Amino acid sequence: MESMRLFSMSGLFVLPLVALMIPASIGSGWQRCRFPAIYNFGDSNSDTGACNAAVAEIPSPYRQTFFKQPSGRASDGRLIIDFLAENLGLPYLSAYLDSIGTNFRHGANFATGGSCIQPACGYSPFNLATQVSQFIHFKARTTALYNQLCLNPHCIDLPRPDDFSKSIYTLDIGHNDLAYGYLQHRAEGRIRASIPNMLTLFSQAVHVLYSEGARIFWIHNMDPMGCLPFSVMMYQPKAHNVDRNGCVMPQNEMAKEFNRQLKDKVSQLRTQLPSAAFTYVDVYSAKYALISNAKQQGFVDPRTFCCGSYEHHGHHVDCGKKVNGTVYGSSCRYPSRHISWDGIHFTEAANLWVANRTLNGFFSDPPVSIDKACHRPQL
Repeated sequence: MESMRLFSMSGLFVLPLVALMIPASIGSGWQRCRFPAIYNFGDSNSDTGACNAAVAEIPSPYRQTFFKQPSGRASDGRLIIDFLAENLGLPYLSAYLDSIGTNFRHGANFATGGSCIQPACGYSPFNLATQVSQFIHFKARTTALYNQLCLNPHCIDLPRPDDFSKSIYTLDIGHNDLAYGYLQHRAEGRIRASIPNMLTLFSQAVHVLYSEGARIFWIHNMDPMGCLPFSVMMYQPKAHNVDRNGCVMPQNEMAKEFNRQLKDKVSQLRTQLPSAAFTYVDVYSAKYALISNAKQQGFVDPRTFCCGSYEHHGHHVDCGKKVNGTVYGSSCRYPSRHISWDGIHFTEAANLWVANRTLNGFFSDPPVSIDKACHRPQL
């Protein structure tokens, strides 16, 4: 299968040996977990067709690399959540809001573009609490339907009621909370003060999922947002506030502060919910490693992007969109050489690079691979 072959190409890009020496895995002797389904919660980084539905209608260049048909992803191809599903031998996740002809047997994706942890943030109404509420409704309805209709093994489109406690629950959200905070306030102190409330809401969402039977959690931390081409262009960085890679340091420092508190919150959750298995995934470090070594890994300058425009009166024009009849979002010729697809989201090639270095447990706490995440190590 072509997709599986691509995923196995972990040697395509190799960081310096010292940077990628894999630590001894805690679960090296454990059996592979058999997850029947994935339930994902997040924003456009993992939206596979909910609020990114408009993207699916753009004929080209979206989906040009892999799907070759409407996919609803903010990229030229697959996202990290797609490679995660491949790794577990499961189908790509269908968006919960995309109900026509959808098979939810192996999970559902509640992530929507523009979503936040906080209720009043950005343009999307689908904050984390709303996504969790959608899951509760989904679980109740599918369980009732299964019990009513599935008296034989032919109900292939519905999840089995017993599978909810065996499934893996992935969370990748919070980027828009910080991004919109910067756009609205540009006040670091005010944004920093909002982080504890964000993480209280995050913890509450996890507790609700736990009460619904969730036991296995795979949690991504915040990206290095100051390295996005969008950030570099929007905030007019000065010499004193950019790092050696050209990233906006105040934004990255805020992301790192969020990550520090998120990691502490996950530790608290382990204590509060001892029957659950939590894996905290340091996506920030993985993505920053790629950005720091972009040229050595075969990519062009990470401050460039493949599709979209910031040239129309200084405003961001989405990839493939028209302004006054003119298409400003044409695509580059070789997306696989770019880290950034549209100035905000990663290309498939960059997502593959990051997936190959996070799903193996190298950037995780505890350092367990995705296929061992059902185990609870005694640290």
